[in-house]
Amino acid sequence: MADVLKTVFLTPSEISGRVFEMAGEISRDYTGREILVIGVLKGAFVFMADLIRALSVPCRTDFIRAASYGAGAESSGKIVITKDVELPVEGQDVLIVEDIVDSGLTLRHIMDTLKSRNPRSIKVCAFLDKRKRRKISFEADYVGFSMDDGFIVGYGLDFNEQYRFLPAVYVLDPAPAREKEENG
Repeated sequence: MADVLKTVFLTPSEISGRVFEMAGEISRDYTGREILVIGVLKGAFVFMADLIRALSVPCRTDFIRAASYGAGAESSGKIVITKDVELPVEGQDVLIVEDIVDSGLTLRHIMDTLKSRNPRSIKVCAFLDKRKRRKISFEADYVGFSMDDGFIVGYGLDFNEQYRFLPAVYVLDPAPAREKEENG
């Protein structure tokens, strides 16, 4: 595994410290209100679990999953909701929790889908923000960390469904990872 993990990008203590700070910001913004926290699967589930435990306001939780289809690593821009929320959104204060805001296209589609259901408010909390990769104008309301580029894994983030279990976030060297995947 060490041959594909180049460097530690975020340590467990850096992550937990920032998650606690973000939970404080969110709790202050939603004082006296209950939040409907909607995690974007699969990558956000670890971050979301830590975040909701650190909140000091009541919340209910649900999940949504979206996929963009295209050839190879490039998205066609066609985004489909593959797992929808089960709780009602209308009249709720919704907080979407995402692992990474990259192009912004998938998150914009999720926001538009949820906005059409008339929530009282809707905000986005992102663990990581890759602003340089934006294809549309989009800003998350709460951001844990920012990075320029690079492929990262750990803390819920994966490469071919691997490495989600890691407690830190690592920069992945995709060439050896792909070779390892192809050779079994």
